[in-house]
Amino acid sequence: MAGSPKPHHPNVFPAWLDRIQTRYMNPMLKPVAKYLPGTSLVFHRGRRSGQEYRTVVTSYRKGSVLAVALGHGEADWVKNVMTAGEADIARFGKVLHVTDPRIIPVGGDTTGLPWRVRMQGRRVAVLVTDIA
Repeated sequence: MAGSPKPHHPNVFPAWLDRIQTRYMNPMLKPVAKYLPGTSLVFHRGRRSGQEYRTVVTSYRKGSVLAVALGHGEADWVKNVMTAGEADIARFGKVLHVTDPRIIPVGGDTTGLPWRVRMQGRRVAVLVTDIA
């Protein structure tokens, strides 16, 4: 029997953990995410609805590049940012405008990115953006 197609970028977390994170952890983190080290808040618009969303992520910066390891695969926020071609990310109390989003596939060339995201890039895809 043919199953559903594999996701373009794998989700390394079990579905139950995704649900717990979405339902309980993210709402608790949203008010403080932009101030916690390593944690950021992505502001993006829905591809179809145009509704504004805020999503908690772990981001890594090196110079004028910002990277997010996609442990949850190609989530809706990733699709929204890719479609828009830009987003705002609140990080350490500052809002950065990011452009030119691109996805480095699992095991792809992460040279020049922070070492933590390079390590994660061995198992998950990485969203890379330029800071405008």
